[in-house]
Amino acid sequence: MSNSPHWSSASAPCRFELRPSRWLIAALCLLAALAATSLLASDLPGQVAYPLAVIALGYGAWLAYRESRRRPREVLIRDAGTVVEIGGERVDDFQVDWRGVLAFVRWRDGRGRAHRLVWWPDTLSAASRRELRLAAPVETSPRDPASMAP
Repeated sequence: MSNSPHWSSASAPCRFELRPSRWLIAALCLLAALAATSLLASDLPGQVAYPLAVIALGYGAWLAYRESRRRPREVLIRDAGTVVEIGGERVDDFQVDWRGVLAFVRWRDGRGRAHRLVWWPDTLSAASRRELRLAAPVETSPRDPASMAP
């Protein structure tokens, strides 16, 4: 009889919530204001610049509103990244790419349609980012062939 404790090889499921980012909403509002300002400061005639500035402000406000109304999604990663569910639906080809503190998530749904989302730093804490790095499936890419002859 063994004296060593029994360790489970299964990992605990990781659950994350993806909600709209306040940073992104603020950035969209700021970009809309900057676009309108740049149109007014340009050499365009006033009869062209003012309507375009209003359109730029309106479009930026619409984008910010659309982002703020986006419904939160729940991401569940189980069995060391082999089973991933988003919004209660099982997904295929789940992949996480990192650019600094931003997490870019890609997957395919049951109908084969591609989806993409981004976790901003205000929506995912440092501890949750670390947990996502550990739970996400690992992509193994083949080594690039040598570019020079040996």
